[in-house]
Amino acid sequence: MTVSSARVRALALSLPGAAEKEHHGFPSFRVAGRIFATLPDDGHLNVMLDEADIRTELEAHGDCCEAQHWGKRLAALRVDLSAADADRVRDWLTDAWNRRTNG
Repeated sequence: MTVSSARVRALALSLPGAAEKEHHGFPSFRVAGRIFATLPDDGHLNVMLDEADIRTELEAHGDCCEAQHWGKRLAALRVDLSAADADRVRDWLTDAWNRRTNG
């Protein structure tokens, strides 16, 4: 069930208008200049969903993800790529991409 960082990159960059740019020393994926996901290391993916979606996904998929806070704000879904499947990762990336393009 492991999803490689190369697979994450391919999935993220397959979304229309997506681009990769360095963010604090690691890759980020952006659309229209706005970050929708980051790869802080080869084993994890941070996906920028809204708080309600993060909480929903934690309940449904707590076996492969956890909450990521920046300060006191719930900011992202942190995905353990060794426990995630590619279809779920693609769905999360697409949701985060949609949030940035439609929000």
